[in-house]
Amino acid sequence: MTTTPVLEHGLLTIKTGGEAAFETALRGAVPLISGQPGFVSIRVSRCLERPHTYLLLVEWDSLEAHTEGFRKSAEYGPWRDALHHFYDPMPTIEHFVDVPA
Repeated sequence: MTTTPVLEHGLLTIKTGGEAAFETALRGAVPLISGQPGFVSIRVSRCLERPHTYLLLVEWDSLEAHTEGFRKSAEYGPWRDALHHFYDPMPTIEHFVDVPA
């Protein structure tokens, strides 16, 4: 099990016209993820050039906190149900670790 802080990254493309509903659903869904063991923070930003695109950044204390913890938790189903129907296409979720700069 890694204990390196991990940044989950996803570019979320929302179906045209669904942006406001997505933002409302997201606000309702954040408590489902923020209460998870290993969760550190979440940030979602909307693209200025492509307003239907959002950048999701979730910091976890380990990769397993996301992949083994949240994704296998009882809260993941409601998270998926609340948000996944807005995406077109489904986003690729990737995980990053800091490197010395």
